[in-house]
Amino acid sequence: MSSAEKTIITYGTFDLFHIGHLNLLRRLKEMAGRVIVAVSTDEFNAQKGKRTLIPFEQRVAIVEAIRYVDLVIPEVSWEQKIDDVKTYGVDIFAIGKDWEGKFDFLKEYCEVVYLERTHDISTTELKRSLKHFLSIPREDVLRALDVLDALRRELE
Repeated sequence: MSSAEKTIITYGTFDLFHIGHLNLLRRLKEMAGRVIVAVSTDEFNAQKGKRTLIPFEQRVAIVEAIRYVDLVIPEVSWEQKIDDVKTYGVDIFAIGKDWEGKFDFLKEYCEVVYLERTHDISTTELKRSLKHFLSIPREDVLRALDVLDALRRELE
């Protein structure tokens, strides 16, 4: 079977969509003709102890708009993966290397691939940076904007 005839699936929250997400989806499309993305629901993320900034429906709309993606389904539980592989005729399950070994039980049903993540980018780090940025006192931000505005005027 050629890669164009294969179906690949991945799972994730896809909160604060970034270049790492796009790189993953592009790589998946290079590996298979049909790409299925299971986006974690808000309820499932809450069960995992994760808090999303972007609501589920919006995260789905973003992922659906990516040209590398053929189908988006909800991820509602850890247990659904075997059923998804069977239901959608999945040939390859792919996920980030940080999950290595965790989904080897799927090898009975399809090929399992753990992919390198994009260097220096993660939603967790983006959220950490945003939290740090938001902790800067308002007065300091306004002063910095005043300095930037003054520099801009000098350069004109």
